[in-house]
Amino acid sequence: MHERTRGYAYLTAAMALVGTTVVASKVTAAAIPPLTATAARFALALPCFLLLMWWTRTPWPRVGPRDAALLLAQALAGSIGYTTLLMLGMRHTSATDAGVILGTLPVVAALCAAVLLKERLSGALLATIGLVAGGLLVLAPPGAGAAPETGGMLGNALVLGAVVCEALFILLNRALRVEVAPLALSTLMTAIGLAGALAGAWWEPAATWSLLAPAGAAVAYYALVPTVAGFLLWYAGARLVSAAEAAVFTAVAPVSALLAAMLVLHEQPQLRQLAGIGCVLAAILMLARQPARAAVS
Repeated sequence: MHERTRGYAYLTAAMALVGTTVVASKVTAAAIPPLTATAARFALALPCFLLLMWWTRTPWPRVGPRDAALLLAQALAGSIGYTTLLMLGMRHTSATDAGVILGTLPVVAALCAAVLLKERLSGALLATIGLVAGGLLVLAPPGAGAAPETGGMLGNALVLGAVVCEALFILLNRALRVEVAPLALSTLMTAIGLAGALAGAWWEPAATWSLLAPAGAAVAYYALVPTVAGFLLWYAGARLVSAAEAAVFTAVAPVSALLAAMLVLHEQPQLRQLAGIGCVLAAILMLARQPARAAVS
């Protein structure tokens, strides 16, 4: 297989796994408090990352106080904030709606960079932001109810908050002065996320579940497949293609989420959701055509 084709296959598989996290989060959120579930996810993923670091002889980064503070903030946003808000949101919205919102990540990251880092908003970027805004608006049109299973405004807002947390993770990574190897970064984020989630989970009600229950199985899947396997696939593919090409494959995530919601949760997408996903996919493709930096975590 040609090197570039192999890269495309890796990236497609990685983003397909990312899309399934909304279904795993929905199954988990039905039975397990969010911080407890987050802690369980990282507790399962951390030994895998540590083993990979030992196997690949990846060194731990040496960072100063400033970068250490940035790494801590990254973990709070990208590890704890993203997972917790996604699981909270899945209690109030459908997996299909959440998948559409998840697909806005590259555009949200570009918008956050413009607001926080004062990067210039080009005409093309404004157009992509408009497309994403249109996609989000059709998910919750004026007068829509907030029914728990039909895309309530609260659930969609929480999922969007999760996407903002992940966008902040990307921006904070760009601010590091010391380059951290991807595997070492993922291991650090998992370890810090585990410590923070355990501290918060202490105050949550006890979860009544076992590893044989659907919620426990969903946590194990989230930890081992999208988290560990998704990481390996993404960085294996990203090494074989350009950053702009890699950005295009983020469009696979919302499509994967929609298909997983149909197959696993038996959700039937409505016309407004298909319109929303169309807007998001168009925005991602437009953004990928710009000669800008692309970063995905």
